[in-house]
Amino acid sequence: MPLYETVFIARNDVSQQQVEAVADGIATLLETDGGAVKKREYWGLRSLAYRIKKNRKGHYMLLGLDAKPETIKEIERQLSLNEDVMRVLTLRVEEIDEAPSVILSRKGDERERGFRGPKPAGRFESGRGGPRRSYDDREEFRARNDEPRDTDGEAE
Repeated sequence: MPLYETVFIARNDVSQQQVEAVADGIATLLETDGGAVKKREYWGLRSLAYRIKKNRKGHYMLLGLDAKPETIKEIERQLSLNEDVMRVLTLRVEEIDEAPSVILSRKGDERERGFRGPKPAGRFESGRGGPRRSYDDREEFRARNDEPRDTDGEAE
């Protein structure tokens, strides 16, 4: 049977157990048709790139499936009818990698972001209430105005 990878995003107000229950429902549907779930990864509650149905976050789940194409169509139909699932993407793959996905391996790095030091005094002011500069105070205008001028008023 062909191999597929399915990623679905569930709403952020459902629990992890409810997301696992959706994945269990997919697994039972597959097993009744002779397929199997080869890989199952819960990626956690992650920020979305853009709002989907007024949500800014979602629970991500990856499933590696060994199933018939008709079963995959039924799984996608069931997921699209589920109100807790916002998006579904299914791709056909040559093989299902048993190693943890890139998302999980990056999550395990646990990079520490320590104190980076004080902010250097820069060109930009910090916020709205700072002193305003006039249009002619910018660097490029000051440089133009500092050039020596000819007697007729043009720059040399």
